[in-house]
Amino acid sequence: MTEEVYECFKRIVENRKKPKKEPVIDEYKGFLFLDKKDMPEVALHWEKHFEWALAKHNRIYKEQLPKITPHVCRHTYCSNMAKSGMNPKTLQYLMGYSDIGVTLNTYTHLGAEDAKEELGKYAKMA
Repeated sequence: MTEEVYECFKRIVENRKKPKKEPVIDEYKGFLFLDKKDMPEVALHWEKHFEWALAKHNRIYKEQLPKITPHVCRHTYCSNMAKSGMNPKTLQYLMGYSDIGVTLNTYTHLGAEDAKEELGKYAKMA
């Protein structure tokens, strides 16, 4: 995690509504986002946040957005990091997989244009 990300997360915790009692789960505390019951938000909460934002955008704007989920964001992040040249083992670690095959075969979406661009880099070296 970069220092900037750490500082951003720290500000979120400092500025969030103070819970009656700070939740502690498996000895972890200081969760970024809490629900109405002062419990950490989970995947379902974020699915609903995305649905709400998408529906609002599509009501307001003529150009409609497709369904976007937190999982789609995860795929996009992994693909973008792979395309930027991130070391596959680093990417595997960041994605949290013990098997690099899962990272490379499931979460990276590279195509013919990406291969052509990569080969172009090596042609310039020759």
